[in-house]
Amino acid sequence: MSNTLGTLFKLTTFGESHGSAIGGVIDGCPAGLELTSEMIQAELDRRKPGQSKITTQRKESDTVQILSGVFEGKTLGTPIGFIIPNQDQRSKDYSHIKDVYRPSHADYTWQMKYGHRDYRGGGRSSARETASRVVGGAVAQAFLSTRNIEVIAWVERVKDLTIDNAYDHSGVSKTDVDQTIVRCPHLASAEQMISLIDETRKKGDTVGGSIRCIVRGMPAGIGEPVFDKLHAELAKALFSINAVKGVELGSGIQGTYDYGSEQNDSFASTEGEIKTTSNNSGGIQGGISNGEEISLSIAFKPVATIMQDQSTVDTAGQEAVAKGKGRHDPCVLPRAVPIVEAMTAMVIADALLRGRASRVSNR
Repeated sequence: MSNTLGTLFKLTTFGESHGSAIGGVIDGCPAGLELTSEMIQAELDRRKPGQSKITTQRKESDTVQILSGVFEGKTLGTPIGFIIPNQDQRSKDYSHIKDVYRPSHADYTWQMKYGHRDYRGGGRSSARETASRVVGGAVAQAFLSTRNIEVIAWVERVKDLTIDNAYDHSGVSKTDVDQTIVRCPHLASAEQMISLIDETRKKGDTVGGSIRCIVRGMPAGIGEPVFDKLHAELAKALFSINAVKGVELGSGIQGTYDYGSEQNDSFASTEGEIKTTSNNSGGIQGGISNGEEISLSIAFKPVATIMQDQSTVDTAGQEAVAKGKGRHDPCVLPRAVPIVEAMTAMVIADALLRGRASRVSNR
């Protein structure tokens, strides 16, 4: 089982949804980086459950405990160990599916691979594990800030409700994103999205959508040209998030309907700086950053757990019913925003550190 992300900047996570704790080890973070528990907690608070009427009502403080690697508010260059205690497990909520495979969950596939599974909330395949990723992402974002690089994401679509096309995201901030419970910075669009999610929740159903993620201040020349292309590394990391069904870069799939003359990003020199006149490439060409804003769209399916009975089979292959029960998100998107930012930030941090070895003049 692979539990580690990254080559130089690495995050290894551990723990299950209903175990005593989840946690991880961050290795490869440079020494001397200003870092406090409060900085990390601020990101965890954006992901934690029970935030609003449109998220799961499981109550977890998601309080991080730093065990090593930080002293007097600065990183030591040694492994940063941390744990997040689980406090509000209700394992009895899952006794009814002990021997039943829930539709579109990892129950059956996990059983086929390992022969034994933790059925309490999905065990390690639960989205609860992503809290550890947010910790790694918070550290990565602290590192990126020293290079004036910013990673920011927001909800751009819920089901068929898409953020207003006229919306200009050039100056959007995390404050703008977090001003609504759905984490859509365009207020009129956000109100419609919240209403749709709440209506869906009341029906015992779920909805999906997509998140936009951008990286500002990215220098040119970062990434690898062959198997570890920057966009390939980003796609791998983002696809590892629960419920992700697609990742698009720049113009994405829509750009495949155009001619090359419509899609190519022409270069121009402005005040001695080489830039592109458009950004259909999404900031990456040939697997390497070109200095433009990296732009990604990440699609999430509707949450698999719905508050309705569904036909399935049990572990003996007999027909069964999966009962809708427990505390779950009607839409994963609002809480997935900080997870998307975290995974993106860790990939970019890793790529920056790897880039130092690409030529003699780099430090």
